[in-house]
Amino acid sequence: MRGMWIVLQRELSAYLTSPVTYLISAALLFLTGFVFNNNLVLSITVAPASPASVPLFLSFTMVFFAPLLTMRMFAEEKREGTLELLLTAPVSDLEIVLGKFLGAWVFFSLLLLVTLSYQVILSTITQPDYGIALSSYLGIWLYGGATLAVGLLFSAITENQIVAAFLSMTVLLFMYLGDLAGQVVASIDLARIIRTLTLQGHFSTSFVYGLVRAEDVAYYAGIIVIMLYITVRVVESNRWR
Repeated sequence: MRGMWIVLQRELSAYLTSPVTYLISAALLFLTGFVFNNNLVLSITVAPASPASVPLFLSFTMVFFAPLLTMRMFAEEKREGTLELLLTAPVSDLEIVLGKFLGAWVFFSLLLLVTLSYQVILSTITQPDYGIALSSYLGIWLYGGATLAVGLLFSAITENQIVAAFLSMTVLLFMYLGDLAGQVVASIDLARIIRTLTLQGHFSTSFVYGLVRAEDVAYYAGIIVIMLYITVRVVESNRWR
């Protein structure tokens, strides 16, 4: 897996040296800071501050943020003609896909670590439920990995970054809004089935309340594995063109 680590370092370096990435990250941190501040203000008169407020907000934001992080990964390589060079390097297609995915996931993890400062601030003001804080951050970490895997797949399908971002946003939005559909469907059984297929259905009903269920972890892990498997097949197809 030496090739995977080389690709991972290459992608992580691209994130850390890109001004666009810093602008997107700054916007995300600004929004999470606003949500956290609003949560503190409401805690004075309305309800106790929730340690899951930021992860819950991120569960919606990742529908748009994940495609922006991943749209260039393969699309840019195709457009600039560097994908052919990468495919001729002594590295397997699986290592290429895993390296790119882990590069995006590591960068997202770094941003999550920054938002942990909100929990530190919250702990100096009140006594938060650390169980909820830990479970909600674990959940959004897995949730983020699943959305990044979806974005990576669409980046591999097209050489246009805008198209890749639009397609992945559309799919992720449907996977997010499916949870709302499950709440309005008259049939309880059908609603339960719909919710079990959605991103939010495995996050807002468990991790946010301090519950870590094997079925929810398996769901996000399954999304990641399936998306990466399809991406590897798509990358392999480029060798025959």
